[in-house]
Amino acid sequence: MRKRTLQRGLTTFWWATIFFLYLPLVVVMLFSFNASNSAANFTGFSLRWYTRLLGNEQIISAFWNSLVLASVSSVVALAIGSLIGYGMYRHRHRKLGWLIVLIYLPIVLPDIVFGISEMAFFVSIHRYTGLFQPGLGTMIIAHVTFQIPFVALIVYSRLVGLDATLFEAAKDLYATPFKRAVHFLMPTLKPALISAFFLSFTLSIDDFVISFFTAGPESATLPIYIWGAIKKGVSPEINAIATLMIGAVAIAAVLSLMFNRQGRH
Repeated sequence: MRKRTLQRGLTTFWWATIFFLYLPLVVVMLFSFNASNSAANFTGFSLRWYTRLLGNEQIISAFWNSLVLASVSSVVALAIGSLIGYGMYRHRHRKLGWLIVLIYLPIVLPDIVFGISEMAFFVSIHRYTGLFQPGLGTMIIAHVTFQIPFVALIVYSRLVGLDATLFEAAKDLYATPFKRAVHFLMPTLKPALISAFFLSFTLSIDDFVISFFTAGPESATLPIYIWGAIKKGVSPEINAIATLMIGAVAIAAVLSLMFNRQGRH
């Protein structure tokens, strides 16, 4: 009896937590279809704010900046992070505690500290060399730096879960390093690589703080545009942008989870 009561209590707590977390998102999505320009009263269903988005050049430009930033940084982070993850696996028996700390540091470091550090670095380099003018290029570099640890850890966790004798078996079958990489390693890591890409894409397209500190005047992303727009008040148009971003991030997260589960099996 006590066990059943405890289970019911935990279930109720779980649903209450989910309700508390997702209710604000539901409200934002609901008011994106509001017929009137009000953030408090829902007067009717309308798609007018989504139609206005298509004609807003600033939003379209910010959208493409976000898409390019997320795509390019995710591909670069995937390539570098995969090599780091594989290197961590190959040399896992060595004392590399300091390397693990360096890899984890961008994950646990507050975004504002990371963003200010990146900004100070780019400004200093630009002052003495003329390189790294704040813009989309510096944003890509900054995003790659905080995406790499996630990719490396995902690839490393996938390799650790494999039977180590599989690598020896490939050598015993006289497979060259290139053939082992193409016919064994890449197919084995495929679910982890896809999952890492979608996670990196999600983190990048959702980022504001690091993007804000490393952006230039012509490289505003959607989060930066939204931050500037809400100074004038939250309108249904902003809710429409947020709804589209929620949908995109949710799809990427679900796909990442699906490929991650597939990789475990």
